[in-house]
Amino acid sequence: MYLSDRDIRVAIDNGTISISDFDDSRLQPASYDIRLGNKFLIVKDHSVANIDPVNHILPEYEELTVTAEKWLILRPGVTVLWTSVEKFGSEKYLIQLSGKSSLARIGLIVHNTAGLINPGHYLNITFELANMNSVPIILRPGMDIAQLLFAEMSSPPDQDYKKVGRYGEGEDNMVGYVKKD
Repeated sequence: MYLSDRDIRVAIDNGTISISDFDDSRLQPASYDIRLGNKFLIVKDHSVANIDPVNHILPEYEELTVTAEKWLILRPGVTVLWTSVEKFGSEKYLIQLSGKSSLARIGLIVHNTAGLINPGHYLNITFELANMNSVPIILRPGMDIAQLLFAEMSSPPDQDYKKVGRYGEGEDNMVGYVKKD
């Protein structure tokens, strides 16, 4: 069962849902709107001849930062990784990331596969932004990009995400994509 705006607000007030800089105006009837941050990763062209996940042959990424006065032009067929402004999580609820329909209609995919956030995971989510349109799309930091839906679990999980999760609490989940010199 998904939480309504009323339930989300109560969960924020009692601390069972955490959203940095919670803004009541971003609350929808059954979701909460989140925004693009100012950091993104783009594949370094020609860093590998091909990508082979099974053999761990992956491209290198370059981290870039944009400001409110700047933006990124996302070309057709290009995918970038981009963080959210909001850091969020919950020990109690499963969180689902969903793209905004207004952006889907212009061909912007917000997440390819990573749309679930397990209870116990607190993060600035990494969006997998892909332009499926035939014309470029301008992306700006601070723009509404996706919405969070909160679902009740039928029972508390046996596993603690902090113990089985890939990233530590508070760690940026884009860590590991950029090689440090």
